[in-house]
Amino acid sequence: MAIYRLIREASFDPADCEILGEAYEAALKALSLKNREDPITKLVAAKIIEIFRGGERDPGKICEAAIAGWGSTSR
Repeated sequence: MAIYRLIREASFDPADCEILGEAYEAALKALSLKNREDPITKLVAAKIIEIFRGGERDPGKICEAAIAGWGSTSR
């Protein structure tokens, strides 16, 4: 679970962790990524954190921005 490792390393507060986790789970679902050890999940997590650090706090908008251009995949 890539985002949870990155969150721990970056020391986000609990409210931020909830937003990031929600966006991450939604993005994985939207991309049909079921294998949490898939290297793509780390890329998705990093993008979500990047968007969050850019100031977005809405999990839905973070998810949409993170998956924009990725399309759908079957994993």
